[in-house]
Amino acid sequence: MTLNGTSATDRSTRIDWVDYAKGICIVMVVMMHSVLGVEKAAGDTGFMHAFVMFAQPFRMPDFFLISGLFLAVVIDRDWRTYLDRKVLHFAYFYVLWMTIQFGFKAPGFAAEQGWRHVGLLYLESFVEPFGTLWFIYLLPVFFVVTKLSRGIPAIAIWLVAAALETAHVVTGWTVIDEFCGRFVYFYSGYLFASFVFALADRSREKPALALAGLVLWTLVNSGLVIADFSHWPLISLALGFAGAGAIIVMGALLARMQWLNFLRYCGEHSIVIYLAFFLPMAVTRTLLLKTGLIADIGVISLIVTVAGVAGAVVIWRLALALRADFLFERPEAFWIAPKKAAPALQPAE
Repeated sequence: MTLNGTSATDRSTRIDWVDYAKGICIVMVVMMHSVLGVEKAAGDTGFMHAFVMFAQPFRMPDFFLISGLFLAVVIDRDWRTYLDRKVLHFAYFYVLWMTIQFGFKAPGFAAEQGWRHVGLLYLESFVEPFGTLWFIYLLPVFFVVTKLSRGIPAIAIWLVAAALETAHVVTGWTVIDEFCGRFVYFYSGYLFASFVFALADRSREKPALALAGLVLWTLVNSGLVIADFSHWPLISLALGFAGAGAIIVMGALLARMQWLNFLRYCGEHSIVIYLAFFLPMAVTRTLLLKTGLIADIGVISLIVTVAGVAGAVVIWRLALALRADFLFERPEAFWIAPKKAAPALQPAE
């Protein structure tokens, strides 16, 4: 399964560079949670911290932009089918994996504030996204808002969305704050999909120029992050789009050369990794910090990142072997529209 709600079992319509780009995105997400978790627990930082800070301006913008790329293909579908694909799909996985994550953390919550508080916290998780799962909580909101707003001029919606990102809204409620900060990227993926695909095509055609652009972007992004300007209004918006573009270019170049195929694999199974990485990540972090086998915080962070990605895939494989497919495949009982044919990967030209 992928974060767009498609299966990877039949690969007739998949686009290779999109999977590479999604693979880069999901690895960066796991890296962020792994590195910051290790550093918080250890009370120190390591060399991996620099990679997390470098990716901060574009790590989520590129994920949301890519998530909106294919919306134009399905947005005209009837509401029943649309809600099944773009709302119920994510709601199923959110409720299931929120419950699983909550189950692991509930004893700790109970030790601190009692089991009554645990019950209230669980109910609150249906309103305030729980832990790492806020991304798939927010995606259905974006899908519904985009379809409902089709009667409004697209440029007006985009300008409002850009203004909301620039405003850096902080209310303390994840749904509102992240909607204001991320919707412009999702909507841009939907609105400017043709330009995104043109960028990928041009990168394949002129790899030397694409590489030069990536070098320039790396220097500018690094400089603004180091100078602590990356959070400034308008600069954050520009860096978000620039970074998303860079990831798209990277994905196109990797697909052209057929390098680092593990990233494409991660992209094909991005929802598997996103849903399950928390467990191997947490277990590996605890073991390494408590045993003291490795002293270097950066090395620990790197190992935890790898364990999070690889461990999630192992959990998925075990689930399939044990016929616990429901953990990663939505059962037919939770479909309100007929299943669609799954897509397949197109080879690089």
